[in-house]
Amino acid sequence: MDEALLRSLTPSVLTILVRRGADFAAAEDAVQDALIEALRVWPDAPPRDAKGWLVTAAWRKFLDQVRADSARRRREDLVDEEPAPGPTPDVDDTLQLYFLCAHPSLTPSSAVALTLRAVGGLTTRQIAEAYLVPEATMAQRISRAKRTVSGVRFDQPGDVATVLRVLYLVFNEGYSGDVDLSAEAIRLTRQLAGTIDHPEVAGLLALMLLHHARRAGRTAPDGSLVPLAEQDRGRWDTAAIAEGIGILQAALARDRLGEFQAQAAIAALHADAFTAEETDWVQIVEWYDELLRLTDNPVVRLNRAVAVGEADGPRAGLAALAALDDSLPRHTAVAAYLYERDGDPETAARLYSEAARKAPNLAERDYLTRQAARLNADRRR
Repeated sequence: MDEALLRSLTPSVLTILVRRGADFAAAEDAVQDALIEALRVWPDAPPRDAKGWLVTAAWRKFLDQVRADSARRRREDLVDEEPAPGPTPDVDDTLQLYFLCAHPSLTPSSAVALTLRAVGGLTTRQIAEAYLVPEATMAQRISRAKRTVSGVRFDQPGDVATVLRVLYLVFNEGYSGDVDLSAEAIRLTRQLAGTIDHPEVAGLLALMLLHHARRAGRTAPDGSLVPLAEQDRGRWDTAAIAEGIGILQAALARDRLGEFQAQAAIAALHADAFTAEETDWVQIVEWYDELLRLTDNPVVRLNRAVAVGEADGPRAGLAALAALDDSLPRHTAVAAYLYERDGDPETAARLYSEAARKAPNLAERDYLTRQAARLNADRRR
């Protein structure tokens, strides 16, 4: 299976569907479903015209979606015409669906991917970006997971750790991505914390609350990105910060440290500082060391390099960064920041421009472009 071919054809197939009258979101879902079908069918029966096959399959998927939506709307119209029912219990099965999708027959990574796609509402592209893998690879992983569970009984719920990973990724997509899912992730994690006495559930809830508390300060009125050091801390939600810190302290007191508690401890140190200058970067580095002991994650190492640069100076941060793969998301942006702090505006400007071209969203791209323009303007004076 030539995944590179699938990736190269995806934009043109998507464009053709939009030109035929499909709205972009529906077209994107139809193309993703067609890619999954291609991954299933092509190894045994490769088409002569790959692009034509994908266009036809995607258009059929789109028409199926339209028919399904029309049928759903007709059912909703019929329901609206019925008399109002009597009182019913307040039942929400969403969290139960998360557990059922995290089926024991799946590997943890496949269970997370399937749940994010089937219940969490994320696209295959968003899930692939979270896992740092190509979109076609993630589409194949989700397709395999669907095949694995297609013949099993959903009467064996998955474990808490897998569900926590799903909720964490859903929150992250809502917090920093294109779709606002963070409030729903917090709601479900609260629900989980109310039913399971587990320090990592509490740690994840604390982490979400502490990050969400700073959300109002992350963007300016014009929608542009505001880095943490420049945020108006008066716009932070102090009640959410206090709640998050209280939940975290109770979890840490149980002496069963996990990665979500460690991440929450880092977030608490940021939230507890009245100004950026008062941030306890030395203690943040120590918590990153604890986090690396729990999970040797390259993104954690990247964030630790930033913290080292603040605690021990930019040269130390650049040395920590040099040990990491420069293809990591935001690696170039971190390098630009550290070179600027080290007094090398020329290198920093070049790296900011390069990082802008790699930015995962428009707000981040615009911010990095402005940083490069600022340094270039300063150099010309």
